[in-house]
Amino acid sequence: MRHACRSFFLDQMKTQPQVYHSEPTIGPNFKVCLAIVAGVYFLWAALHPDHWRLIDGVNLVIHEAGHLIFRPLGEFMTVAGGSLFQVAVPTIFAGYFHFNKKYFSSALVLFWVGASMLNVSVYAADSVVMQLPLLGGDNSIHDWNYMLDRLNLLRSTGAIALAIRACGTLTIVFATIWALYTARRVANTH
Repeated sequence: MRHACRSFFLDQMKTQPQVYHSEPTIGPNFKVCLAIVAGVYFLWAALHPDHWRLIDGVNLVIHEAGHLIFRPLGEFMTVAGGSLFQVAVPTIFAGYFHFNKKYFSSALVLFWVGASMLNVSVYAADSVVMQLPLLGGDNSIHDWNYMLDRLNLLRSTGAIALAIRACGTLTIVFATIWALYTARRVANTH
């Protein structure tokens, strides 16, 4: 019985690579279509950054975690840590995929980086009027009001928010081009 079980598991281990290699991968045409759909969707998001999207919920959780992670660095960094972490997390994922030569995956994650920046730009733009609902309610600190006030930059709110939005939009444009390029490159090698 023990010999039969051992033999069964060894046979499974031998066939595992064969099964893995026989699984279909995403074809280059599908990648091109995915890049186009993602590009159009996220460019639409760049035109309407104030609309709530599902990914914004993920960004919000990461944003709030950033406050806790940056807490040991003092009050200013605790407040800034939310927006920093919100952009850093998808950037780290994009870098991971790029480092591992998964260029198409890296390009897709860059869409998330751009969307995160758009989200941050909306928060920054709200720093003077402070109309966005905050998780902690009326007693919460508005991150961008606090940061820009401490840096004596509240009067530059519009320019700062626009610069962040432009960076997010350019990241999305680059992600679209990079995703199409990598998908087409794969298509040309097959």
